[in-house]
Amino acid sequence: MTAFFIVLGVILSFFIITFTIYFFNLDMKLIRKVYDLLGKHYDTMKRDKKL
Repeated sequence: MTAFFIVLGVILSFFIITFTIYFFNLDMKLIRKVYDLLGKHYDTMKRDKKL
């Protein structure tokens, strides 16, 4: 019976975490920060060829 409650708790915790990420759109907010950081990095790189 204890194993049932442990599995139920893990599933419920996973659902709450993923629902929170979905509800507050946290995945896109994280990607936006990464995109900005990568943009700064690649904008300052020296180019070998000009377009």
